[in-house]
Amino acid sequence: MPETALPKSWNKESKPHKFCPGCGQALALKILGQAIDELDIQKKMIYATDIGCSLLSWSMFNVDTIQTHHGRTLPLSVGFKKAKPEAIVVSFTGDGGGYAIGAQHLLNTAMRNDPITVILINNANYAMTGGQLAPTTLLNQKTTTAPKGRELAQGKPFKGPEMLAQITSEDAHIARGISTNYQQLLEMYKKAISNQIEGRGFSFVEVIAMCPVNWHTDAQQSLDFAEIEMAKIYPIGELKCPQK
Repeated sequence: MPETALPKSWNKESKPHKFCPGCGQALALKILGQAIDELDIQKKMIYATDIGCSLLSWSMFNVDTIQTHHGRTLPLSVGFKKAKPEAIVVSFTGDGGGYAIGAQHLLNTAMRNDPITVILINNANYAMTGGQLAPTTLLNQKTTTAPKGRELAQGKPFKGPEMLAQITSEDAHIARGISTNYQQLLEMYKKAISNQIEGRGFSFVEVIAMCPVNWHTDAQQSLDFAEIEMAKIYPIGELKCPQK
């Protein structure tokens, strides 16, 4: 599409993001924008976003974008990819959309080795709706629905990449990054998207991200919780990388 024909809603100028102050998702998305530029896929890319905090990213990129009902981003993305195989499809969701209401879709998309790229934000709570307990909430972590802290009876923290690494094809790319490590996460994104571009199949990157509003933490406490406490439970790194 010529630049003169771009819709007025596609603002090419920088503008403030819509996330809460200190939110790690904003940085995770900035890094994704750089990956899109470095891979030069803007004109081929379809960006699919879920409901939840991830929905606030729908207007951040100058690419074709689709938005779905909560937890339904992956089947829609797979359908688009099947209809237009040459498109580069990147789905962006949260731990609720991917590990709770959308868990069945993530599981089946991964097992089929569908050639899309999934980026999932893990901030250990349901952030958009008030900070409730999520599949990724840490043991003893307090939330609005677990005011005394998550108990073992409420289940252990869910480790998505570890599960996916067990059930996916050897051609799949599975990794976990953190939004505070810019260069590392950038390389993870590029490898994951390249796995799709080069025709190998499914790729997935979980991103640990800060949520100071619902964690009730200041800047330093937010960094410590993400980089120390969460990283203990959710180790950073590549779990499956066919490009090595």
